[in-house]
Amino acid sequence: MTGTSRMGVLAAALLGLLLAPLPTAAQQTVKWKLLTSWAAGTVPQKLVEQFGEKVRAMSAGRLVIEVLPAGSVVAPAESLDALSAGVIDAQQGGTAYFVTKDAAFSVLGDLQGAWDNPLQAWGWLEQGGGLALAQELYARYNAHFVAGVWYGTESLVSKKPLRTMADFKGLKIRAPVGMGQDIFRALGAAPVNLPGSEVYTALERGVVDASDWGTLSMNQELGYHKLARYPTYPGFHSMPMNDVAVNARKWAALPDDLKAVVEVAARDLCREMVQRHLADDLRVVREARSLGFEPVDLPAAERQRFREVARGVWAQYASRSPMARRMHDSQLAWLRRLGLLQ
Repeated sequence: MTGTSRMGVLAAALLGLLLAPLPTAAQQTVKWKLLTSWAAGTVPQKLVEQFGEKVRAMSAGRLVIEVLPAGSVVAPAESLDALSAGVIDAQQGGTAYFVTKDAAFSVLGDLQGAWDNPLQAWGWLEQGGGLALAQELYARYNAHFVAGVWYGTESLVSKKPLRTMADFKGLKIRAPVGMGQDIFRALGAAPVNLPGSEVYTALERGVVDASDWGTLSMNQELGYHKLARYPTYPGFHSMPMNDVAVNARKWAALPDDLKAVVEVAARDLCREMVQRHLADDLRVVREARSLGFEPVDLPAAERQRFREVARGVWAQYASRSPMARRMHDSQLAWLRRLGLLQ
């Protein structure tokens, strides 16, 4: 090849580079910081970290999510404010934590006593109109609700067997402020507001005789059954829904194919959470006798009595805002379709 020919080839190559389209937004790497409500090293936190890894793999590295544990940026109850302001890009937060903003968050996040299992609540969200309501609520706070994530039905730990609603009368029970405390109070119990870090000591010293915390296996991991030998199982009183939510501006800027990746991975995260805790709970039940505790299964008739007492508290929360009323009415319609309410 002559010198002139080589110059021509180089010129053509340079012209090709100049005329080639610039990388599109869809080809650029997007980086998010996602804050969870889970402590570092816990099973739920590890599952959210796997969610981040899955998004990276499914997007071929175009969306990279750094998963941060609870409290590393702001407290769990403040994460929606941080999300709204763009301090964080996404969250996997406890929806009911935001009840001070609107009672609808509590009705959405944990309509206590309503559901027997996560599949029923998930059905309402995806088939009963819940998703549209959740997205409308979050949009008011500059956030996009992607998906709900349950981890299972919680178990009460108690020093005495709870076999009927009458057993709750006078019971000193640790419960967070909100719907749970209101329901226990309506049952005649004496709810005590304590941070989770003080539950073990409170049980040990007799400050409380029972506690609302997590699933059977979560409670066992923390050693609660050494002090309160009669956990309820399967649980009936609480089945919290966490969210996967993204700052509205960051969501709007995301290409459609990456939005689909996040949506699919978030639904998979819910499945992983539910199945992992179900498996762990079943393992703990099998080992109950050797571990020295006795799971107590509340009869169906007593569960229904709990649901009817809770229903009065649901109505109180529904009256606190128009959105809370819409969330309440929508879930009650789904509960009737399931035959759980008349």
